[in-house]
Amino acid sequence: MTYILEPDVIATDVEDGVVLLDQRTGRYWQLNRSGAATLRLLLDGNSAEEAARELTRNRPEAAERACTDVRALLASLVKARLVVGS
Repeated sequence: MTYILEPDVIATDVEDGVVLLDQRTGRYWQLNRSGAATLRLLLDGNSAEEAARELTRNRPEAAERACTDVRALLASLVKARLVVGS
């Protein structure tokens, strides 16, 4: 499954990551650098597992933990209606 931002969500890069604005509600969400990198990987068509592997390519021993973290972030973004699977 691939993921895209909901049509009413705007992403803006900032010094420490990315800010997401949900124009429907006016709420802002801020992701730190690792969250922003994860979001970019997911929006580029990577699965949660692929994104975790890419994030930990230099530290394969952390891949399992990264996969759990990526899945948790993705679940939060979907629940907040910021991203949707397509």
